[in-house]
Amino acid sequence: MTTTTTTQPVGIQPAGYRLPDEAHIGRVRLQVSDLSASILYYTRVLGFGVLDQQGSVAVLGARDGWPLIELHERRGARPVPRGGRVGLYHFAILLPDRAALGRFVAHLAEVGAYAGSADHLVSEALYLNDPDGLGIEVYADRPRAGWKMHGREIAMATDPLDLRSLIAAAGDDPWTGMPSGTAIGHVHFHVHTLDEAEAFYQRALGFDKVVWSYSGALFFSAGGYHHHVGTNTWAAGASAAAADDARLLEWELRLPAATDVAAASGNAATAGFDVRRDKDDYLITDRSGITVRLMQRSNS
Repeated sequence: MTTTTTTQPVGIQPAGYRLPDEAHIGRVRLQVSDLSASILYYTRVLGFGVLDQQGSVAVLGARDGWPLIELHERRGARPVPRGGRVGLYHFAILLPDRAALGRFVAHLAEVGAYAGSADHLVSEALYLNDPDGLGIEVYADRPRAGWKMHGREIAMATDPLDLRSLIAAAGDDPWTGMPSGTAIGHVHFHVHTLDEAEAFYQRALGFDKVVWSYSGALFFSAGGYHHHVGTNTWAAGASAAAADDARLLEWELRLPAATDVAAASGNAATAGFDVRRDKDDYLITDRSGITVRLMQRSNS
């Protein structure tokens, strides 16, 4: 296949409803076994601040105070087993630039935290697990103009990451916590089958399919991004996360206008998925038990 840059059309669009280009991921809500232990990890290792805490729920965010993660305590929730569960593979924290990721690399070395790493061509990424084994990616994108294409498919890989180059990019500035502009860039799930994933994320929700040559995986996005949602069958045969497990409770898909929320939820209902109303939002669960909250972007 010919490799080009992203000046040409990206991905395979759904045949029907298509999400607006401005769609993006909002906060993620996680169920954890020990709120105090989780807060210590998310603040000390990851560098989040606690924006609010009431009872068994804590809201975390970066320096600009935008809520990104909600931790909901269920005492004694079972940790994620080594082979994973159908449900969350990881949620991904997008840093505003490469220098910030370099500062984070240096910070992990200072606190003695282990992280895996990978160069995905479109991005550079670190991988961690919280105290319950929930997967976390911390990454920075490469400039979109430099992304390569195989036809309409975005080229991605899992190559070794040049950690020395990343640390050098940080300069002399120390890590002072998650910087302003940090966001949840994408979510990635273990699913039962890729056919079910395609039926939900492309045909029901309206994402474009943008990467389909990864073994056992499909990636979906809006607006030509490398992926807002990743899906894989790498935990084939595993059970789905249950009520008493540490798990993802739901993730937010934020759309520009109320009309977009209505259109997306209506399309999902037409595709045969149960759509539940929650005030101005809509909750929809895929065939692997993963719940998305459709909501307007301006909501907190």
